[in-house]
Amino acid sequence: MAAANAPITMKEALTLPSIGINSQFITFTNVTMESDKYICVRETAPQNSVVIVDMSMPMQPLRRPITADSALMNPNSRILALKAQLPGTTQDHLQIFNIEMKAKLKSHQMPEQVVFWKWITPKMLGLVTQASVYHWSIEGDSEPVKMFDRAANLGNNQIINYRCDPTEKWLVLVGIAPGSPERPQLVKGSMQLFSVDQQRSQALEAHAAAFATFKVPGNDRDSILISFATKTSNSGQITSKLHVIELGAQPGKPSFTKKQADLFFPPDFADDFPVAMQISHQYSLIYVITKLGLLFVYDLETATAVYRNRISPDPIFLTAEASSVGGFYAINRRGQVLLATVNEATIVPFVSGQLNNLELAVNLAKRGNLPGAENLVVQRFQELFAQTKYKEAAELAAESPQGILRTPDTVAKFQSVPVQAGQTPPLLQYFGTLLTRGKLNAFESLELSRLVVNQNKKNLLENWLAEDKLECSEELGDLVKTVDNDLALKIYIKARATPKVVAAFAERREFDKILIYSKQVGYSPDYLFLLQTILRSDPQGAVNFALMMSQMEGGCPVDYNTITDLFLQRNLIREATAFLLDVLKPNLSEHAFLQTKVLEINLVTFPNVADAILANGMFSHYDRPRIAQLCEKAGLYVRALQHYSELPDLKRVIVNTHAIEPQSLVEFFGTLSREWALECMKDLLLVNLRGNLQIIVQVAKEYCEQLGVDACIKLFEQFKSYEGLYFFLGSYLSSSEDPDIHFKYIEAAAKTGQIKEVERVTRESNFYDPEKTKNFLMEAKLPDARPLINVCDRFGFVPDLTHYLYSSNMLRYIEGYVQKVNPGNAPLVVGQLLDDECPEDFIKGLILSVRSLLPVEPLVEECEKRNRLRLLTQFLEHLVSEGSQDVHVHNALGKIIIDSNNNPEHFLTTNPYYDSRVVGKYCEKRDPTLAVVAYRRGQCDDELINVTNKNSLFKLQARYVVERMDADLWEKVLNPENEYRRQLIDQVVSTALPESKSPEQVSAAVKAFMTADLPHELIELLEKIVLQNSAFSGNFNLQNLLILTAIKADPSRVMDYINRLDNFDGPAVGEVAVEAQLYEEAFAIFKKFNLNVQAVNVLLDSIQDINRAVEFAFRVEEDAVWSQVAKAQLREGLVSDAIESFIRADDATQFLDVIRAAGDADVYHDLVRYLLMVRQKAKEPKVDSELIYAYAKIDRLGDIEEFILMPNVANLPNVGDRLYDEALYEAAKIIFAFISNWAKLACTLVKLKQFQGAVDAARKANSSKTWKEVCFACVDAEEFRLAQICGLNIIVQVDDLEEVSEYYQNRGCFNELISLMESGLGLERAHMGIFTELGVLYARYRYEKLMEHIKLFSTRLNIPKLIRACDEQQHWKELTYLYIQYDEFDNAATTVMNHSPDAWDHMQFKDIVVKVANVELYYKAVHFYLQEHPDLINDLLNVLALRVDHTRVVDIMRKAGHLRLVKPYMVAVQSNNVAAVNEALNEIYVEEEDYDRLHESIDLHDNFDQIGLAQKIEKHELLEMRRVAAYIYKKAGRWKQSIALSKKDNLYKDAMETASQSGDRELAEELLVYFIEQGKKECFASCLFVCYDLIRVDVALELAWMNNMIDFAFPYLLQRPLCAYDGRCAVVAFAESGIFTGCMIDGQYLIPLLLASCDLAELSLLFIREYTGKVDELIKDKLEAISEVKAKENEEKDIMKQQNMYAQLLPLALPAPPMPGMGGAGMGGGFAPPPPMGGMGMPPMPPFGMPPMGSY
Repeated sequence: MAAANAPITMKEALTLPSIGINSQFITFTNVTMESDKYICVRETAPQNSVVIVDMSMPMQPLRRPITADSALMNPNSRILALKAQLPGTTQDHLQIFNIEMKAKLKSHQMPEQVVFWKWITPKMLGLVTQASVYHWSIEGDSEPVKMFDRAANLGNNQIINYRCDPTEKWLVLVGIAPGSPERPQLVKGSMQLFSVDQQRSQALEAHAAAFATFKVPGNDRDSILISFATKTSNSGQITSKLHVIELGAQPGKPSFTKKQADLFFPPDFADDFPVAMQISHQYSLIYVITKLGLLFVYDLETATAVYRNRISPDPIFLTAEASSVGGFYAINRRGQVLLATVNEATIVPFVSGQLNNLELAVNLAKRGNLPGAENLVVQRFQELFAQTKYKEAAELAAESPQGILRTPDTVAKFQSVPVQAGQTPPLLQYFGTLLTRGKLNAFESLELSRLVVNQNKKNLLENWLAEDKLECSEELGDLVKTVDNDLALKIYIKARATPKVVAAFAERREFDKILIYSKQVGYSPDYLFLLQTILRSDPQGAVNFALMMSQMEGGCPVDYNTITDLFLQRNLIREATAFLLDVLKPNLSEHAFLQTKVLEINLVTFPNVADAILANGMFSHYDRPRIAQLCEKAGLYVRALQHYSELPDLKRVIVNTHAIEPQSLVEFFGTLSREWALECMKDLLLVNLRGNLQIIVQVAKEYCEQLGVDACIKLFEQFKSYEGLYFFLGSYLSSSEDPDIHFKYIEAAAKTGQIKEVERVTRESNFYDPEKTKNFLMEAKLPDARPLINVCDRFGFVPDLTHYLYSSNMLRYIEGYVQKVNPGNAPLVVGQLLDDECPEDFIKGLILSVRSLLPVEPLVEECEKRNRLRLLTQFLEHLVSEGSQDVHVHNALGKIIIDSNNNPEHFLTTNPYYDSRVVGKYCEKRDPTLAVVAYRRGQCDDELINVTNKNSLFKLQARYVVERMDADLWEKVLNPENEYRRQLIDQVVSTALPESKSPEQVSAAVKAFMTADLPHELIELLEKIVLQNSAFSGNFNLQNLLILTAIKADPSRVMDYINRLDNFDGPAVGEVAVEAQLYEEAFAIFKKFNLNVQAVNVLLDSIQDINRAVEFAFRVEEDAVWSQVAKAQLREGLVSDAIESFIRADDATQFLDVIRAAGDADVYHDLVRYLLMVRQKAKEPKVDSELIYAYAKIDRLGDIEEFILMPNVANLPNVGDRLYDEALYEAAKIIFAFISNWAKLACTLVKLKQFQGAVDAARKANSSKTWKEVCFACVDAEEFRLAQICGLNIIVQVDDLEEVSEYYQNRGCFNELISLMESGLGLERAHMGIFTELGVLYARYRYEKLMEHIKLFSTRLNIPKLIRACDEQQHWKELTYLYIQYDEFDNAATTVMNHSPDAWDHMQFKDIVVKVANVELYYKAVHFYLQEHPDLINDLLNVLALRVDHTRVVDIMRKAGHLRLVKPYMVAVQSNNVAAVNEALNEIYVEEEDYDRLHESIDLHDNFDQIGLAQKIEKHELLEMRRVAAYIYKKAGRWKQSIALSKKDNLYKDAMETASQSGDRELAEELLVYFIEQGKKECFASCLFVCYDLIRVDVALELAWMNNMIDFAFPYLLQRPLCAYDGRCAVVAFAESGIFTGCMIDGQYLIPLLLASCDLAELSLLFIREYTGKVDELIKDKLEAISEVKAKENEEKDIMKQQNMYAQLLPLALPAPPMPGMGGAGMGGGFAPPPPMGGMGMPPMPPFGMPPMGSY
């Protein structure tokens, strides 16, 4: 059966490999498909990932790196369920994720392993374990709930499906298991059916099952059905059945009868079995899918077989319902995703025709609303109607497929049935049946509603509309409107009768709903009419409606200006303003006119509203000059100022300060330029200086930065307004730092009498010019001197101030300044008064009046400067008597006492308050000893040193330095740069230190000498103190210091000091001696203090005399000494001596160094002695390991065996490895054997050439690495038998196979390697790599076995690798076969074509080439066959006909010059109407002169260069060819060329037919003339007959009369007796025209003859109709013209009215309204139509729509 006619359509929706899914993952365990929305694939290589394929966009898979054992996509949403086994347990961890939200919804850890799981509903997962079944909801936090335990029949079964019915009351679990022993290939199926309500299970044999719902007639509830398929074997007899049974039948209700049917498997599919079942709820069909790709289709209701076919050549393992199309998806092992759907166009005809099951065909058509059963349904309906079974007929009509019976005819049939008394009318039965089954169509709804309205049962209509039982229409709304307007509106809305809906809303005055509804349905009502309607009754509502219109998408449907004019026509100023303010909010430039308009209206009528609008600043595009004038006239001067742009206008308005708010005027100045602002300010001052001064000051304050402070100052100065200047600068002063401004403010304040302000500014300001200000104030001679005092006090003009006040006799201000303002400047005042020769009494009184507030130091300085210090004696004594401790007071008093020589030493030693430096400095020139006393008292080191040096007082200096004990002072005086250092040192050594009894002073002096690096002087000093009997002779520190100093400065004295002194620090001094390289002295010190270890270290490290060290060790016999000696000997390489010393020292701590040194020196015998000693003291793995190694080095293998048997802590593995690395294989063998390290033992035995033992050890080790080492060693030793034993254990590991192969091949052991691989084929763990590697070896070394190997093991080969090998070895036939097996058809085709002698086979190549993906290979194949197999090229092209570009194929053959070769192919594909094919075939037909085929080709296929072909063959020698050319011209519409060609070949019939078909009167008449010229009278008559509808009668008669062919024209005239010629009979027209007046035919005049041939009544009737119609047309045209003129005039009047409707509201200041046009209604009208023009048989001319011409 052709696929197009099959009832089930199969198509490939997707191939998983095409989206990157590896074929190894296309298995039941890796692929899941829970619905027709998603496919989920789990990959484990190259990395773990999950691929989600959305079937709505399958070429865009979503790949996520996820590790899981299973993954399921939710049937409806992007929710992913994952399952993974916890490592080391049998528990599974379940997780559910929302992919879109990237969130985890739930997770749970199952206590047992889940062997199968599935989404049974979009909200529920079914989990199947080895023992039970659970349900897990994704909602809430619930855990899996156990539903039932698995039945015994499902034990050891692989679960393949689990389902639940729509009510979730019935559950079914399906599994499969191997078949019986006698037929294991027939898989056994088991099913467990569980009832949730009854909590019972039933075990059945079944391979596939599915639930469905079915409505049984007479039962108002759906029945739950289960369908399952079985295939069982009993006593060798195979039985295959399909069962459909009802679950939970309802008592007392009709139930579903159990059905069953046979499943017929063809003989080739005897072991096939069902793997899946899907039920189409749309068509009620059961799909049973088997493993090998068979599809069985059954009817659910009757279990009738509908269709069977094989849908996949590869095994199918997964299916899913495609609910949207009533089919299913299936996935096979190749990765094809197949979609099976019902062929709606053919299934019903197939069932009725092929199956001859009419009842099933009708049921299918009704259930699925399918075509194909129309005739059957109509016939059945007529039969029922004829039998008066109206109820059954109504039910049939209600269920008729595609509603073929639900027509007006059917309603009419029921209406025509007479109503029986007491019975329900058949029409109501029909409508009742339709209402119970669904929804009525428009006609049915109208008819039923008409019945209901007539019976006044409106409530029924409301119920049916609420239940959506009626299809709404405009006619239905019109009907219902007669009884209920609201219900009619609902119907109009549902019917989308937009005009009626708008009219209904308008009637209800719900205008806002009109806009909403119109927007929803996209309707545009007459908004202007609606707005006018609302305005009449509700102006505010009209505003709202207009605003809603303005907010419509796409803009307001009515112009804003028109809407505004509508409001203004009714004097609704406020409403118009409200509307415009709202719509003009965006402030667009195109709304400038409207902005001006709204402002004009309100400025004239409501100025306050206009002011508020302007204040909001919402408009910026209106006519500003116009608005400025209106504002000025309305008294809104501020707004006028804001809108005027010319300076004269501004000056005119701004002087009205009495009507302008000052603040607004000030703000306006901020908008002006600097020049204009200053001009306006001048005008204001000129008009009213006193009145406008405050405003000008305020403006200057606000905008001083813009105007410029200097300009403002000049303005005030210009008008000599110091008051204005004072107020202006007062506000600006705090922010200015300009000295000039501060001075001007001070000047203005002074001149306006603001003395307090002058005083404040002079006190607080920091920016005025003090000199300038001081001079101004002195010149001003203000009565109050405080401003001048502030300036002079702040800026240091106190002498000038004092002089000014003293000379002005303002002594009171002097006293006030000193006492209250600034007592600190009293010394300056006193000094200036002394300079001005003021009396001393006033000065003393002034000083005493201040007392303690007076600063003493500057006062003393001022008096001392003028040599008037004694003037202060009384003042200073008074301060001292008051207890003053001020240093300056006592300094001054001391100076006075020193000058008076009044016992100064007493004062200097007893007074604690004076400053020693100041007084000492004062005494230096008077008495240096007094200066020393003063400096000593204040510890003034520098001053004292300087004065003693200057005056040679070194003894005083030495005593002071020793007593001070200050390191810095010592450093300074002992500095080499001090030229007086020697004199000081002599005084210290001879006088100062001997006099001192303080140890601290001695210590400080010694440290100072040491710091000053004076060792010789220090030694001299210490010898006097320590060696000479003094109080410090036995001092421990001084003895250490003496020796250390001698070590540093004079080493020759050290040994003497060591022998003479006993109380020093021996260890420390000894270390210092070592550092100073005084080794003998250091040895003597250590020996003196019995420090033997340090002493021997000196001998070893410093003196480096090992012999003396050994002698010293023998003398002292200390282990520590021997240990140090041993270490030294070890460093010197005396290993044996060192070992002996370590043994004497009993020292085991240095065993690591000893082991390393013994190994370097190869003294393992001594090392054994040492290690045996060490083992007695410590248990160290290193020691035991080295002992074994030492035994091995001296070949004491027996000792090794004894040692390892004894308790030890040796690291035997490391020792063994070390022995192996150093080739001590015998010893290593002992170790490896003892520790059972078989791998190392095998390697060791290999080194010892003991191969058999090595193989045995390798077998125990069972390590790939070990096997390889032993194998390779056996290969090298040519022990191939043992090598093969090892190799078989290696090649089962994929990673090691290639290494073994390369090793064999590199050594030329090809046969042995092949033998090894062939032996490996039979291994239980044989893998793909072995088969592949053997194939590679065959390709390289045994070509004759290659093809057989490939064919036997093609499924177990790594084909890409073998492909590379065959390509390298040039085995083309085998390479082609591999490419085919690997679905690499492109490469297979390329290989065949490139190596055709070896690889080409025609049948095989045809199979390959249709599967290639690269379309270029099609054309390469064409070239290939053209060159090598031209005889088969048509066969190839027929295979590729549906895939190649025919134009390109033709081009290829044309270029090759073999176009005729592919003629059969071109004939086969010419039906595609390809230009190149058509032209090529036409060219061949022309060459072959096959005009019949050429004509047929041209007729059937028009896609070619027609003109070119016609031009090519119009000169052909064959007549038929030229005729074809004429035919082509005719088809192309080139009538003249066609006729000319036909006339040239005397093909007059063709010429006449061409002229007739052209429809060109001129061509036909030219042809007539041609026939007359050629004297072809018969052709003339024929042409008139053929072209009668083109040739004009007068032309025909004229030509016939002029050429004496009237007889030949009469057939044409008789053929057209009543043909219209300008609306009249042809004969009559020619009679009236007078053309034939006096003409005779056969002796009779022509006119009477023509008139006699027509009926006079007929002629009269024709004339009356003609002229009556013309008069009617004239009158109608005139009336239409007059109506158009009046309509245009009315329209112009309306426009003028709208433009002037608010003109009466405007004042004279507004511009005049535009003048109406000159042309009005009375200015001009249309001209009367001209009278009819007769003559020459022409009808009167009607007047055309000329516009009326008015005057200008």
